[in-house]
Amino acid sequence: MSYEYNDKGKIFTDVIRKTAFAAIIQTSLNRIEGFIHVKEGDRFKDELDYGGMFLAVTDAKVFDANGNIIIETKFLSVARSQIIWVIPGEELKK
Repeated sequence: MSYEYNDKGKIFTDVIRKTAFAAIIQTSLNRIEGFIHVKEGDRFKDELDYGGMFLAVTDAKVFDANGNIIIETKFLSVARSQIIWVIPGEELKK
């Protein structure tokens, strides 16, 4: 990654392109539906295996145990330690 600085010391970095994948995430208490963003060239699983403490989810809907939406937000940060399973949206069979 390259860095550029302007005359005031502001840092500019390369843009990292990502693709949004629909996903369903189950935590110990809730189900979350939204989009997980994966770097171009990486697999969906690569993003899940990344070592960060949180997983970013956009356009997220959080459901309670009865299937009712309790939260809708443009951005949600999910603690990876709370995730039980994840299904990519294209894998769903209805």
